[in-house]
Amino acid sequence: MNRIESLFKKKQNGILSIYFTAGFPQLNDTLSVIRNLEESGVDMLEIGFPFSDPLADGPVIQHSSFKAIENGMTLTLLFEQLKDARQHTQMPLVLMGYMNPVLQYGEKNFIKKCKEVGIDGVILPDMPLDYFERELNSVFLENDILNIMLITPETSEKRIKYIDQLSKGFVYMVSSNSITGGKNNMDLQTNYFSRINNMRLKNPTLTGFGIRDHQTYKTACQYSNGAIIGTAFIQHIAEHGVEKNSIQSFIKKLRK
Repeated sequence: MNRIESLFKKKQNGILSIYFTAGFPQLNDTLSVIRNLEESGVDMLEIGFPFSDPLADGPVIQHSSFKAIENGMTLTLLFEQLKDARQHTQMPLVLMGYMNPVLQYGEKNFIKKCKEVGIDGVILPDMPLDYFERELNSVFLENDILNIMLITPETSEKRIKYIDQLSKGFVYMVSSNSITGGKNNMDLQTNYFSRINNMRLKNPTLTGFGIRDHQTYKTACQYSNGAIIGTAFIQHIAEHGVEKNSIQSFIKKLRK
């Protein structure tokens, strides 16, 4: 069983997934961040591979992406850094990014390389659904890599059901239509969250975008199986570094 599926089988609520940009703050921080997050009790990691035009991301993640590229991070280098990752962690690992670098690398080569280095899932928000189903679904299945798809408050019920049927692992429930790091009031999203819960999806859900502290994490966990936190974590390591004590302090404040 894929590590993502195993995680949701043994833990139904309070799952904490942390997103960080590979190559930020420093080029070779990737494995240190992975190790320190695991030792801090995080359940899953989303490793962002940088792209020069990250349209869905707010200024904090955009800056981390630009800095990582400036540092020299590429998809090829990231795979090289991750080749020893499974010596340090058995947590589910997800790669998140945009289609352009994947197309340049070669979609099938990308998926096979994910399997080779121990990646469990991929999030590509700008990959067309019909393209995935027609061209890549079979390759994902052959390599036991899960394609994690997003829904938003504007996604129709018909499309949500379609995404749910195509998905394995979990559905990424975007909390609002804003970019990452938005200051939306999570409590005002309860109608949307309740609507998704009432649909009885076959997949569990994780809530992302705007989860930044203990209160928003707690709210997300009331309406889904857990939360994804990116901007707040990247802001933290930009200001306080990636050392173990710094990361443990951040996670402790979230979970209290």
